[in-house]
Amino acid sequence: MTASTTGRQVEVWPGVPAPLGAHWDGTGTNFALWSAGGTAVDLCLFDPDGTEHRQRLQETTHQVWHGRVPGVGPGQRYGYRVHGHFDPAVGARYNPAKLLLDPYTRAVDGELRLDEALFGFDRRDPGQPDPTDSAPFVPRGVVVHDSFPWDGDQLLRTPWSDTVVYEVHVKGATMTHPDVPPALRGTYAGLAHPAFVEHLVSLGVTAVELLPVHHFVSEPHLLRRGLTNYWGYNTLGYFAPHAAYSSVGSGGGQVTEFKAMVKALHAAGIEVILDVVYNHTAEGDHTGPTLSFRGLDNGGYYRLNGEDPSRYTDYTGCGNTLDVRRPPVLALLMDSLRYWVTEMHVDGFRFDLASALARSMHDVDRLSAFFDVVHQDPVVSTVKLIAEPWDVGEGGYQVGNFPPPWTEWNGKYRDTVRDVWSGAKVGVRDLAYRLTGSSDLYRSDGRRPFASVNFVTAHDGFPMADLVTYQEKHNEANGEDNRDGESHNRNWNCGVEGPSDDPAVVELRARQVRNHLATLLLSTGVPMLTAGDELGRTQGGNNNAYCQDNEVSWLDWAAIDADLWSFVSHAVGLRRNSPVLRQEAFFEGSEVPGSGGTRDLAWFAPGGEQLTSSDWFDNELQTVGMYLDGRGLRLRDQRGRPVVDDSWLIWLHAGADPVDVVLPGAPWGDGYELALATEYATGLPPRPTALPPGPTQLPGRSVWALRVLRTPEPVPHAE
Repeated sequence: MTASTTGRQVEVWPGVPAPLGAHWDGTGTNFALWSAGGTAVDLCLFDPDGTEHRQRLQETTHQVWHGRVPGVGPGQRYGYRVHGHFDPAVGARYNPAKLLLDPYTRAVDGELRLDEALFGFDRRDPGQPDPTDSAPFVPRGVVVHDSFPWDGDQLLRTPWSDTVVYEVHVKGATMTHPDVPPALRGTYAGLAHPAFVEHLVSLGVTAVELLPVHHFVSEPHLLRRGLTNYWGYNTLGYFAPHAAYSSVGSGGGQVTEFKAMVKALHAAGIEVILDVVYNHTAEGDHTGPTLSFRGLDNGGYYRLNGEDPSRYTDYTGCGNTLDVRRPPVLALLMDSLRYWVTEMHVDGFRFDLASALARSMHDVDRLSAFFDVVHQDPVVSTVKLIAEPWDVGEGGYQVGNFPPPWTEWNGKYRDTVRDVWSGAKVGVRDLAYRLTGSSDLYRSDGRRPFASVNFVTAHDGFPMADLVTYQEKHNEANGEDNRDGESHNRNWNCGVEGPSDDPAVVELRARQVRNHLATLLLSTGVPMLTAGDELGRTQGGNNNAYCQDNEVSWLDWAAIDADLWSFVSHAVGLRRNSPVLRQEAFFEGSEVPGSGGTRDLAWFAPGGEQLTSSDWFDNELQTVGMYLDGRGLRLRDQRGRPVVDDSWLIWLHAGADPVDVVLPGAPWGDGYELALATEYATGLPPRPTALPPGPTQLPGRSVWALRVLRTPEPVPHAE
């Protein structure tokens, strides 16, 4: 059939209902869009000068509207207008005056510009639709041809126990990097530039966890204050790489540039994990803009409030919650995940506010449809899956409760380590669990120590340098009168708020940073470093820099703490070279055969004796020795042979004053080599330090990692 347009005639064939989205076949493009309640759908094609041509889609199959347009190919900008009932009181918000983004579009072109036309309802009478055309103010989809020379690139599939994660923002990573060409800074190409890749390789990380790269837009309340959403947890397009991170424009080249970034990182042995936001969208609450899902099928995509369908059930704190109980929404999520694995070659995902995805009617349901579908999916179930195991709803804190094969951001690890080093009198019982993989959280359901993604800082909160410099948050620049951000940070400013020129305070803060990082990198589980912590990055006390797209958030390559970088690189190297520091199985505390009486895991009090039951409940205890026997690993190599490693004695002392400790003698060790000590700026003693068993002194607030030395067994003489 032929549809009338605003200026020219376009032939629209029936096309097919699958796959959803816009797909070019070499001579034309098939468009398919799900909308269960719409009464009519207009496909809107845009000329390079912005002229719009509307085509009514005449075909609908199983609630999918579809049509094929011959001659339309890659680079074509497009959107939709959906006709239907407008009655917010029953959850219906169809308004054909609003141009809508295709949820399945592979690329997005154009900025979101603040205007009253963004809103689907009349601001004076919210029960009536707003008739103003939104097209001049909203982004459009782009038809893309997904051809790319991967040249044999494959997912790396680095074992979890060997993984060291580096959480990083695509833009902030390179915006000030002097060795990245200015045109590439802040882009996918900048992240893949050899100067930045070399930093990752030298540091020893094995995976980057990218803050959201699904195309996102800024909330109207930020735009009104002259700010933007920097972190990106405000998704609009689940298949499209964020266009602003592209150095080659937004006409589809962002897809190729993203793939080239992945390919370059893979070539350096670095996996790519995406932080994904499938729990809510950029459309916000009932007062938010109509950009895509709300106008396509409001009640189909979102969880509406059962008592008042004009409002949304909000488990996310962002105004709405996607309703993954509905098959089309669940299909959208799974199609998106598969696309990023199969077409974009990403190695895994970290799911923001994952508890919101697990909710059925109210409670978090470990057997929800989302989990079931993920587990049986032949693609998604095989990549790295990380849950942020909480949301803002009742019962949403679910650390330890996600099923295999999920790993989790271990919020309890963060809290415990911060408590210990901030001087809170919490004893060592919980610390012992966190240091050894959190068996109390992950063992009962058959998961392994690497189910625990350990972290002390993340994008959300203070960076490491600020954790020891500020007692209070300083978020005034966010424009919310310092009300935003976490107020209870389990931190300590070392006695002075903000920067100090007191040498003693400066040295103490530097040591405290090293203590946190040493604890993280010597713990069993998967460590996650936050980009910039290894450089000494500060946010000036802002612990909620989500809207600071500026020097507050960007890595400052002109102010690098070279000693700290050396310290982190050294600690990562110790970990990567020592299987006993990255266990694949939980410790048993059992005797190691042939060792003379040592155990695979043992805990020592300062006096050299093993901890007693009363010690575990002594909240005043601030010193503990953790002994890991490398001869007791329940690990075999690819040929089935037992893996044997060095043994380690790690002392953690959170007290302010030095403390005398006793290094245990035989059978535990014949001597000890001090391999890392946080009183030194780089972690390395000025000269090799071998210590005999017996008394020694730990400096105040310090971590020591001692490699166990053993006297070789005498070789028997032949008779």
